[in-house]
Amino acid sequence: VQLQASGGGLVQAGGSLRLSCAASGRTFSSFVMGWFRQAPGKGREFVAGVSQTGDSTYYAGSVKGRFTISRDNAKNTVYLQMNSLKPVDTAVYYCASRSGNFIATLRRNYDYWGQGTQVTVSS
Repeated sequence: VQLQASGGGLVQAGGSLRLSCAASGRTFSSFVMGWFRQAPGKGREFVAGVSQTGDSTYYAGSVKGRFTISRDNAKNTVYLQMNSLKPVDTAVYYCASRSGNFIATLRRNYDYWGQGTQVTVSS
């Protein structure tokens, strides 16, 4: 499967962005999808994940209540709506897919990765 992330940009603190990740190749609806991020000098961390049908989601504590992950299987796309953005949210955001029946939070559990999209939040 090939993943293409988009939607990043520069936003002021308190603002919003919506990231998209379009998938091609194998059956999108069979994959659990996740969003990760990597800030400069730091490791790649889990942000949010969504089950194959979209009825189950899981968030990192740092974004819970501010970010919303969703998917549209008809469009082969997963989204990350980010509200109330903070400067600490500044990072390159990556989408990823995995085969399996649960939302994993570890990078090594994901098989395919998008190229990343930069999100910069100014104070």
